[in-house]
Amino acid sequence: MRSVVTIVFNSRQSLELSVDVDPGGQAPLAARDWFDATWTRLGCEPLRPSGKVLLLDKMLGVADALGYAKLAQDGQLAREYAEQAALALEKPRITVDLPGLVVGF
Repeated sequence: MRSVVTIVFNSRQSLELSVDVDPGGQAPLAARDWFDATWTRLGCEPLRPSGKVLLLDKMLGVADALGYAKLAQDGQLAREYAEQAALALEKPRITVDLPGLVVGF
């Protein structure tokens, strides 16, 4: 499946990444585990006052913690993020909007 993942950092900085992934089987679960592990490794904080952290919150937190500069410079890391997002959500188009705190698909 081809998937386009757009990460919007602000009105002037965004990345659009096109990846080919093979969804199904254990891939979505492994992608969720990747976001869990990366969220923890980067020391991300919950976005909601309740402290509840959903997959989409982890996608936002990881993108924010990695930042535009790092993802723009490290193509392999950016591709890995996009692949994991595509596998976790199994959607052809995903937008991670940091200013709006929304993941759309």
